[in-house]
Amino acid sequence: MEKEAEKTILKDTLMEALGIKIVELDQQRVVATMPVMGATRQPFGMLHGGASVALAETVASVGTFNLIDQVNQRAVGLEINANHIRGKRDGIVTAVGIPLHKGRTTMVWDIKITDEEEQLICVSRCTMAITNIK
Repeated sequence: MEKEAEKTILKDTLMEALGIKIVELDQQRVVATMPVMGATRQPFGMLHGGASVALAETVASVGTFNLIDQVNQRAVGLEINANHIRGKRDGIVTAVGIPLHKGRTTMVWDIKITDEEEQLICVSRCTMAITNIK
């Protein structure tokens, strides 16, 4: 995606508010980063579990959208779960998503979120529904 188009699409979205950036995207893998900062921390200074879940669902959504008919279909979250393994106070977390199931009406993604030392912060599974626009 071109940088100007990307800025327009991300403007005033959760991705922009949380600083989520897609750094790799292909048919087998999506990689995104998110800073641990004020907007992504809970009141005690740790990475908010909800921010991790938002990062995971973003990866699954972008990955699914990349694999469908983008003119006639949309990808929407159907179910997500997450296990928060380790806390994080600052730095960057990286989410890597891989599709476990690529169906006609649903896709299931496995997402692992790690820190700069590749320590597991969160593991998530997200089911995406594929809907027709019309």
